Amino acid sequence: MVGGGIVGLAAAYRIGQKFPDARITVLEKEPEVGQHQSGNNSGVLHAGLYYKPGSTKARMAVCGIRQMVAFCQENCIPHEVCGKLVVASNEEEVPRLRDLLARGRQNGLEGLEWLGREQMKEIEPHAAGLAAVRVPQEGIADYPAVCSTLARKIRGSVVTGARVRRLRKAGDSWIAHTSAGDFEFDLLVNCAGLHSDRVATMAGVRREMRIVPFRGEYYRIKPERQYLVRNLIYPVPDPKFPFLGVHFTRLIHGGVEAGPNAVLALAREGYRKRDISLRDMADIFSYSGFRRFLARYPRMCFDELRRSFSRELFCRSLQKLVPEIQVEDLETGGAGVRAQALAPTGELIQDFRIVRTADAVHVLNAPSPAATASLAIGEEIAKEVAEC
Repeated sequence: MVGGGIVGLAAAYRIGQKFPDARITVLEKEPEVGQHQSGNNSGVLHAGLYYKPGSTKARMAVCGIRQMVAFCQENCIPHEVCGKLVVASNEEEVPRLRDLLARGRQNGLEGLEWLGREQMKEIEPHAAGLAAVRVPQEGIADYPAVCSTLARKIRGSVVTGARVRRLRKAGDSWIAHTSAGDFEFDLLVNCAGLHSDRVATMAGVRREMRIVPFRGEYYRIKPERQYLVRNLIYPVPDPKFPFLGVHFTRLIHGGVEAGPNAVLALAREGYRKRDISLRDMADIFSYSGFRRFLARYPRMCFDELRRSFSRELFCRSLQKLVPEIQVEDLETGGAGVRAQALAPTGELIQDFRIVRTADAVHVLNAPSPAATASLAIGEEIAKEVAEC
């Protein structure tokens, strides 16, 4: 198993449950598990409201949130099912909000509520909008604690500091040459996240899509202004914009976060603006799919870049949801980098993508809500392993 993020750990856990006699080794290049997407997201439990009915993502989000809440309860991991509001800020967004409500019901979500302005104000007094949908199943969780708990429960070992440098076949076995030594195994499972396409290429899989890193930057709301947000407040997604848009999230260990944006990162692990990798930049800008993406979304890319460098513009986006928020209320927060698979056509691949060969399983795209759905994704990977 390559990759000690939440998806890789959940897959190892589920494989161990399905095959109790299997010897499982997870290879993680960092000193600890869950150091990238798993530990740098907003900590939200996503229920499956947004995703296309019938898609793998919708199916796994709906069952995955139940599994994740149950796992947190069984293992005393901090979490809270506090509910979320998705708010229509203007008349144009109201029909799209109704479509979201219908989509959520199609996906099997129960208890969704349509709220008028006054009902919305009872839940989030400082939110502005014409209407909202309340998603009662959603909440927040401590995903780093989920990762460390999964690592302890795996039937096998987690080897940290083990960067995979090369993969090769030796008869019926795989040999992984890593910075922590060589490892031999019968079946390869690739959950390498930001580097999943490169690991797949090492294993002989043709790279038909490519991971393009997008940094999501956050602000924290100053303590004296956190009363403006009680739980989770989200916008209605813009169909012309391939990401969800900035929103407000209450954190499981206290505080309120605002964000993220979605700006191109110049390194696959580019958490800061000054983080640059010449190799990663060459990989991005030489890819025809990225050039087509730029041609398709030029205004969006430009606006995201401007907002990345302007607290005022970022605040203006937040004021659509909570008008009382001011620039001076925002403190610089953390950042995450999302591993987004991009097709040669320039389209962002929205659904989860798992590819199986005769002796390997590759998770080539696992964007949000992969953390919420990780245990369900792990079950799917265990099924693929059984087929191998």
